[in-house]
Amino acid sequence: MGCGQASATGHELFGWTEEDLELINKWAFQGERVIHGSPSGVDNAVSTWGGALRYQQGKISSLKRPPALKILLTNTKIPRSTKTLVSGVRSRLLKFPGIVAPLLTSIDAISVECERVLGEMAAAPAPEHYLVLEELIDMNQHHLNALGVGHASLDRLCQVARAHGLHSKLTGAGGGGCGITLLRPDLEGPEVEATKQELTRDGFDCWETSIGAPGVSVHSAASLDAAVRQGLDGL
Repeated sequence: MGCGQASATGHELFGWTEEDLELINKWAFQGERVIHGSPSGVDNAVSTWGGALRYQQGKISSLKRPPALKILLTNTKIPRSTKTLVSGVRSRLLKFPGIVAPLLTSIDAISVECERVLGEMAAAPAPEHYLVLEELIDMNQHHLNALGVGHASLDRLCQVARAHGLHSKLTGAGGGGCGITLLRPDLEGPEVEATKQELTRDGFDCWETSIGAPGVSVHSAASLDAAVRQGLDGL
């Protein structure tokens, strides 16, 4: 499943039609093809429409009323090739079909359970839901490591998060890149800051953000922070 991290729904604020959004999505997908070769289409779709998406057997559909979840997004700064990582998983599946195929089936089951929990949270979020999501995050990360898309930097992210009572997993293709850490509503600010500081000392970049946000937006210069506007003036 995919979750948007952009702002302001285009068709609600800017009068874009569904045809406009389809066009934006198609051009974004072409950019994905240049970078990744044979992308799923999830990244460009969730960036266009926002919210959360279900991706299954090549088909993408939106989830209704996904809850906004706060996360810590961490960039390990480790470069990786999506093409190479996907090819590696495919090779491992061909070499060990009896082992890898059940892993993929289990990952699918984790996604289905996650969707069920998110559906319940949209109606009436409870602390128990976050505990289940944390368990699913841990299981998913272990499965992804078994598929060969983990990395020492992502292991370090999970280790630091775990030391602070948090739960993390890779996002995207893995092999480095970025990871996400679920931030429960009951977390104290100092605990989150301590986690960020430790990850920063390891050379990572961290941002507090949310998933399940609206999609593509248009920004005017007036909406930018003063520091950003000042930086742009110097270009």
